[in-house]
Amino acid sequence: MTDLVFRDIDIIDGTGAPRSRGDVRIERGRISRVTAPGTYTGDAKVVDTAPGSVLAPGFIDMHAHSDLHLLTDPGHFPKVSQGITTEVIGQDGLSYAPIDDPSLAVLRRQIAGWNGNPVDLDFSWRSVGQYLDRLDQGITPNAAYLVPQGTLRLLVVGSEQRPATVPEIRRMRELLAQGLSEGAVGMSSGLTYTPGMYADTSELAALCAVVAEYGGYFAPHTRSYGKGALEAYAEMIELARSTGCALHLTHATMNFGVNRGRAPEFLALIDAARAEGCDITLDTYPYLPGSTTLSALLPSWAMSGGPDAALERIDDPAQRARIALDVNVNGSDGCHGVTVEWETIQISGVANAALDRYVGKTVQQIAAEGGTPPVEVFFDLLRRDQLATTILQHVGHEENVRAIMAHPGHMGGSDALLVGDRPHPRAWGTFPRYLGHYVRDLGVLGLEDCVHHLTGRPAARLRLSDRGHIFPGYAADLVLFDPATITDTATFEQPKQQARGIQHVLVNGEFVIQDGKPTGTLAGGALRMDTSRKETV
Repeated sequence: MTDLVFRDIDIIDGTGAPRSRGDVRIERGRISRVTAPGTYTGDAKVVDTAPGSVLAPGFIDMHAHSDLHLLTDPGHFPKVSQGITTEVIGQDGLSYAPIDDPSLAVLRRQIAGWNGNPVDLDFSWRSVGQYLDRLDQGITPNAAYLVPQGTLRLLVVGSEQRPATVPEIRRMRELLAQGLSEGAVGMSSGLTYTPGMYADTSELAALCAVVAEYGGYFAPHTRSYGKGALEAYAEMIELARSTGCALHLTHATMNFGVNRGRAPEFLALIDAARAEGCDITLDTYPYLPGSTTLSALLPSWAMSGGPDAALERIDDPAQRARIALDVNVNGSDGCHGVTVEWETIQISGVANAALDRYVGKTVQQIAAEGGTPPVEVFFDLLRRDQLATTILQHVGHEENVRAIMAHPGHMGGSDALLVGDRPHPRAWGTFPRYLGHYVRDLGVLGLEDCVHHLTGRPAARLRLSDRGHIFPGYAADLVLFDPATITDTATFEQPKQQARGIQHVLVNGEFVIQDGKPTGTLAGGALRMDTSRKETV
């Protein structure tokens, strides 16, 4: 590992303070000194820096879906090329640890649209600790893990829609405690995804109490971001209040027509709870459309029993008619309590190559081309792609996005799915879009403030005592970028495009991006929770 020095460079240290100018020395993967500009006289290699560049801590993606991608493509270019040096995975209540053989078989199919279903990957881990050990064998960025509540329920209760028994809740608490003791930073939930959505508030409270005991945080995908969104957020806030568990509201949005302009009401809920002492933060992505699987739009009852049971219901005329009534007339809880607007549902990826021609089109467009009702296109895609289809859901509002990102508890999270031919452009552009479009072009945030949102603030939430700032003794996770040119180039038509304006990215003191190009260095690993550091963000 080569000792390095950034000489006479503008430094944004991740605290939100105004930038300063200085020399930053890196030794053995850590920042050893930050001194006045031009005062370094040692023999470390001087890093080439373009005029106008600033040095910042590496960005922390608080909501990533790279659980398998880190293992199948450890270079992880889409994420590190935008300056991300740490990701938080295990999101939305569904991931791959802890598992046993039956639960793994279900998960590989159920969330293939999030992570793919690689046939040549060795899934031999079973515990959280074993999964983190696997990450330590070689990945480019760092990764922290949330124990997924839906996976716990699948492992202990199964896929059925029913309350958990007292012994089952006890067993889920034991597995959660084990995962936290092995290094997980908290727990996630996906409360519009099965089987996690079958948990009632009391079951979630029993689990949150364990998270609080270990000093982690709870990151729920709430029960709705559409109809009933405020009530769904209020349920999570009450969980934090009653259990003492830190709460991080992930991909915090107010979507669909029913919530246009209602972000101030949501933020007022958070502010009132924070004023009472509740530890609450949130993350967002700087785009209007969301991204998920097509099967997520199904009503929860239709997914009870797992993927095979769902496909059987789709093939049964009576059950199929009932599903159609929910998605078209009554409102599906899988679609946040609203009816599905087929013109907003754009196909972004398929597993079945025979369906490639539909990628980039909306369900409404496909229906019009074939002369069939949109709901029949929905059923046909679900069946032929075995529930693996991914979608973009164009349901966001710009005024809500801007209001929420300006909140003092806000952090950045890409929520990026890396599978499919036309993934959401946030997979390649989230962090440059914050710094370019929303900071430089629109002035929604100041540059130093935004860097704090993307670095120091999330590091505190994760209780990473040596990351998120440019301080002596901290790990050298760093990004060098030009505030005048940093730009996301990924679009919905061409999403796999590298951002501009980022010259270097270092993870643990090693270049993973140098002069805009990947080095192939696997410098990262699993970051386990520091149980000695408890603080309010």
